[in-house]
Amino acid sequence: MPMTRTVRLDFGRTGLDLTVPEGVDVLRPRSAAGLADPVGALRRAMRQPAFGAPLDELVPRGATVAVSVCDVTRPFPGRTVLPVLLDELPGRRVRLVVATGSHRACTPGELDTMFGPEVLAACELVQHDADDPAAHAPLGTVPGSGVPALVDRAFLGADARITLGFVEPHFFAGFSGGPKMVAPGLAALETIGELHSEPRIGDARATWGVVDGNPVHDPIRAIAARAGVTFALDVALATDKSIAAVFSGALADEHAAACAHVRETAMVRVSEPYDVVVTTNSGYPLDQNLYQCVKGLKAAAGIVRDGGTVILAAACEDGLPAHGRYAELLAGSAGPRDFLDRLARGEIRERDQWQVQVQATICERALVLAKTPGVTDDELRMAWMRPVGDVSAALAEALAGAGAGARGAVLPEGPQTIAYVA
Repeated sequence: MPMTRTVRLDFGRTGLDLTVPEGVDVLRPRSAAGLADPVGALRRAMRQPAFGAPLDELVPRGATVAVSVCDVTRPFPGRTVLPVLLDELPGRRVRLVVATGSHRACTPGELDTMFGPEVLAACELVQHDADDPAAHAPLGTVPGSGVPALVDRAFLGADARITLGFVEPHFFAGFSGGPKMVAPGLAALETIGELHSEPRIGDARATWGVVDGNPVHDPIRAIAARAGVTFALDVALATDKSIAAVFSGALADEHAAACAHVRETAMVRVSEPYDVVVTTNSGYPLDQNLYQCVKGLKAAAGIVRDGGTVILAAACEDGLPAHGRYAELLAGSAGPRDFLDRLARGEIRERDQWQVQVQATICERALVLAKTPGVTDDELRMAWMRPVGDVSAALAEALAGAGAGARGAVLPEGPQTIAYVA
């Protein structure tokens, strides 16, 4: 009997066991364990930042402080970070501005889970709305275009501005966190559309781990610089989503340090492409809908051969989702090539085009199988994927179909591990 082992996949809120045949590589980030004293590390980061003056010196007493914070689609440890931040800002009026980007607003239950009732009671809360033109103020234009760079007035109008981010490799912006907490996180839809335009997303430099020269990240960084961020704090997370490292101070400097750290821990080199790759979208909250799971697919696509098979395991409890234009864009094209052709002809210029563009390039070059309980089989087929019920059986079958000597890999934590071919 062939040798196997069991690997736990990050899947929804519970995880999922996968039976992995002998010879299949399991690729994980080289991240350290969570910090023994995260609260102490956060307090030191605010009092003794590596880049610039302490937080208390930068924000005068009596000031209104706008704090850009991640929405529910990111595992930012707000319940740990925000109480420390409030302790370090006595005598200031704190406004939390939820950086939803083009996503839906968070529900009251989600906000309570993200921040806790004590934090919510102590702060003014604003949820960014990309669709409200009046809620934004101009910061020039998006570099390389004539499109206005519009950012939320609730953030820009405060006496001091703070960004709180979570840094991981990003599938077209290089890395998350840092300046993305200003744009696209707090940007108007018009601005987001330009930052995620077809030429920018289609550029080979718009990919994991690339910052300088990235046509998506470069303008994001420029817009954030114009916003005049007073203090920035980013965290890197361990496998269990606890805080593994904290970076703070001047936005550009602290984010560069965070990116360097995450590049060393999350990016893994492999010798050649694989025939079959199993991936996730890092479990809840990152895998709550299929739209977000394009990141996990992109992580697998980087190491699968042309014509190979990608198997996605994601709970998708929020479905496709129902909000946004993602589902309509999928339904409006006969397949990935049809979508990409229409995009190239300029027939598609609307919200969520960027996510479908990336998905189409993946589904055109590889067979994508998916176990997604929150998405129906018909919806998966509409999304150019084939539904499977048992990921272990699908892996065994795909390896057998690839023939003798087939190479397989598993990314149990999805895009928390970015593998690349040497």
